[in-house]
Amino acid sequence: MRQLLVTAGVLQVEVTEHGPSDGWPCVMGHGFPYDAHAYDEAAILLAQAGARVIVPSLRGFGATRFLSADTPRSGEQAVLGADLLALLDALDIERAVLGGYDWGGRACCVVSALWPDRVVALVSSNTYNIQNIARAMEPAATASEESALWYQYYFHSERGRRGLERNRRDIARLLWRQWSPTWAFDEATFLRSAAAFDNPDFVEVVIHSYRHRFGLVPGDPACAELEARLAEQPAITVPAVTLDGTADGLRTDTTSGIPKFTGPHEHRFLQGCGHNPPQERPGEWVDAVLRARALAGC
Repeated sequence: MRQLLVTAGVLQVEVTEHGPSDGWPCVMGHGFPYDAHAYDEAAILLAQAGARVIVPSLRGFGATRFLSADTPRSGEQAVLGADLLALLDALDIERAVLGGYDWGGRACCVVSALWPDRVVALVSSNTYNIQNIARAMEPAATASEESALWYQYYFHSERGRRGLERNRRDIARLLWRQWSPTWAFDEATFLRSAAAFDNPDFVEVVIHSYRHRFGLVPGDPACAELEARLAEQPAITVPAVTLDGTADGLRTDTTSGIPKFTGPHEHRFLQGCGHNPPQERPGEWVDAVLRARALAGC
């Protein structure tokens, strides 16, 4: 395992790298509120399969830092995709296998949709993970699904901002339990990841993310064109394996996004798995990555 700091776009990105430096590039993205440790086991297995596994800390997490105080602390989907593309450029990676869940999966879907020539294959938890902001104010299908989004509505208020500032670990621990009710993580596992939330930009990036996706705040002007392209809900043409955990506390009917995958595609249900499949089911995650490569003819 190697720890790197890579200047990429508007960030200095903390990167954890596993496997041979000349292995097939495989970039894995973590979600909120998690960190790069989500891939500790899966990365070892992928490295054994010949991969050069690259796990960046997202903006606002871990040791990743903005290069300028003037850069908006945006958490919108377009900037997550732009950050991932900039990292590929900074590492001189022409094409890579991409995989992720939650925020990291969204970044991978964005790059796969907008820059498919940079992607060998994709693994995406929660299927088509590009937000349809134009429809964000439509209520969820059921009261139960709506109640699962309590934290998003909480973050819309200044009370929520202050709560996240003061109680970020308590909130994250609660979300882990609610979203992955079958995952018996211990306190040491949680605290290892929770250190990433001490990033000085964590609160601002998170609050912006959950306000922007509902159209409540403007995005970063530098990514306005990308957001306009994402508003068209572009198809994903690269070979892909998509996943849903049947015990995911945030799970809705993500199968409605399957038609957006117009290339070789398989969808899998992970029985009893929650919201964080690479950490809860590393073997099955790795199997999905290898299958996505096979769909790409690798």
